[in-house]
Amino acid sequence: MSIYDERPWLRQYPEGLPPDIEPEHRNALVMFRQTAQRIPDEPMIHYFETPLTFREVDEITDALAVALQEQGFRPGDRLAVYTQNVPQFPIAMLAAWKAGGIMVSLNPMLREKEVRTILDDSGARVLVTLESLWDDVARQVVPETEVESVITTSELDFLGDETPAVLAGSRRSRDESTSDLMELVEAHRGRTPETPDLGPDDVAFLVYTSGTTGPPKGAMNTHGNVVFNSQAYREWMPTEDGDVILGVAPLFHITGLIAHVTLGFLTGAPVVLFYRFDPDLTLELIERHHVTMTVASITVYIALMNAKTIGQRDLSSFRKTVSGGAPIAPSTVEAFQEKVGAYIRNIYGLTETTSPSHCTPPGTRAPVDDESGALSVGVPISNTIVRVVDEQRNDLPPGEVGEFVTSGPQVVPGYWEKPEETANALPGGALHTGDVGFMDEDGWFYLVDRKKDMIVAAGYKVWPREVEDVLYGHKAVREAAVVGIPDPYRGETVKAYVSLVAGESVDEQALIAYCKERMAAYKYPREIEFVDELPKTASGKILRRELRDQATAEATGRS
Repeated sequence: MSIYDERPWLRQYPEGLPPDIEPEHRNALVMFRQTAQRIPDEPMIHYFETPLTFREVDEITDALAVALQEQGFRPGDRLAVYTQNVPQFPIAMLAAWKAGGIMVSLNPMLREKEVRTILDDSGARVLVTLESLWDDVARQVVPETEVESVITTSELDFLGDETPAVLAGSRRSRDESTSDLMELVEAHRGRTPETPDLGPDDVAFLVYTSGTTGPPKGAMNTHGNVVFNSQAYREWMPTEDGDVILGVAPLFHITGLIAHVTLGFLTGAPVVLFYRFDPDLTLELIERHHVTMTVASITVYIALMNAKTIGQRDLSSFRKTVSGGAPIAPSTVEAFQEKVGAYIRNIYGLTETTSPSHCTPPGTRAPVDDESGALSVGVPISNTIVRVVDEQRNDLPPGEVGEFVTSGPQVVPGYWEKPEETANALPGGALHTGDVGFMDEDGWFYLVDRKKDMIVAAGYKVWPREVEDVLYGHKAVREAAVVGIPDPYRGETVKAYVSLVAGESVDEQALIAYCKERMAAYKYPREIEFVDELPKTASGKILRRELRDQATAEATGRS
């Protein structure tokens, strides 16, 4: 019997959403308002120790939306948000929607050139940013863009009487040429904006792709996309009364936006925010707020598992743990469950699928493929069709490796003002993901790797993830990344970058021998370089591209 016969989560909804979400409510703002009316005095956000209720957020965002409209912000205008994981992020997003606009998310790690690129591409008219980011980066960029209004804020806002240790070094640095968010709110408090009707096809936010294959592109995540996948998380986590969400994924990233913020809008589950990730602080907040659930990169779970205070915290509430963004080694899942008691369920999706397209259903354990050792990323969620195709875009049978092509209510209509890129990536509305994998006979999907990361060594295809999974099986390995580097004889050869668990040791030859015993001769790494930390995106995904460029430059210099 296949997973499709056993599990009710795979039901299909004729209208794309279950009956309790009416078609006219396929609007993320309405989703928030319904919850704010239902539980106005329940916390929507815990910022460190300080709660913010739905009523408070509704009043604050009404006031800010009125201020935006008085500054000339109009329906369809873009408002860019450039902050860490602070309450002002969802507040600015809601205010933009209430004024009829589109939110543009900016990674707080971006510097001048990258910020300018996104502001220019999106045509944002308003920028909401932390004072520190304004001083360090945005001040130099904004005069050269279409931004007409800058609203600054501080991570010190919305705190209680005590400043958390992680913010002890923060200082206010108000620039008088900008507007202060809290002053705007107080000046307009009690007023209600004129909000235009927003439909499911209207764009809720632009989330920019990482730019690994070219300049960043703004995925147009619509209100319909957002509501559908918020509902998907509600069912597939599943989210229930009493749940508390750990807001550990960056809010500028699609995972943080949907699995944290809009899931909270839909369900009323409070979201715990804490500026930026620190393993020991995260464990403290899980215990204090009785956090029950999160979606995070596997690197976050690895960091938690290896944190110094892991044995000092009561993590008994923390049982709904889901990971996406990168393939997961089965050995890591087992180690986390042994130490924390929670099984990490795999999930898979992209910015262009508004987060999940696949998930491991509740109550199940993802199978491991016998041949490759890959852990399944789950099955397609409700109303979602995923094909596996070859280079000619022909469907492949179970077991054959090809590209994932995804269709469903969560797939974006395209990229902002980029019709050619939209036509290439979304012909006929189906997303060609660039991710390579296969489906087994029972309908479980397995992600092999990105097409561009494949290594060809002496004519043989080597997928980095398979080598990384073997490395993760060694007790001394904390994190691993595998890349191909030029080789005069084999064309390419396999190189691994490894960081070690604190207190453990292993040398290069011993680790190579460990791999050699466990995989075909053409796959095992010929070189291993030990590093303290692997480069990562802000969402926690390891940047193989940076390592590949570095290794290629070194190998070319030696030849």
